[in-house]
Amino acid sequence: MVEWVYLVLAIIFEVAGTTSMKLSNGFTKLIPSILLIVFYLGSLSFLTLTLKKIDVSVAYAVWSGMGIVFISCIGLLYFNERFSFVKFIAIILIIVGVVTLNLTKDQQTNSQEEAKYSSEIN
Repeated sequence: MVEWVYLVLAIIFEVAGTTSMKLSNGFTKLIPSILLIVFYLGSLSFLTLTLKKIDVSVAYAVWSGMGIVFISCIGLLYFNERFSFVKFIAIILIIVGVVTLNLTKDQQTNSQEEAKYSSEIN
């Protein structure tokens, strides 16, 4: 369970790092530039801890997908970026993909546990 906490922290740090990247104005502003490095180091550290227990295919998809969703919302709300219908649909598809990937992972885990239990009985 703690691996999911690490993944959430990795996403938060990644979003903070990307926001700092925008605020750094191409590394021309010192504080946001420093924060961007710190946040990305934190994000990658938490992502590395996540990978001890969660498959890389699932962890990376959730990390990058949710990062995109949150950064898109921040861009819309704080940086006045344009938000088209197509972009909205794309973000919905990312969320559906992340949820589907996690449901598939849970089904695979259950199937593996059932197979193990079945072989132990026989």
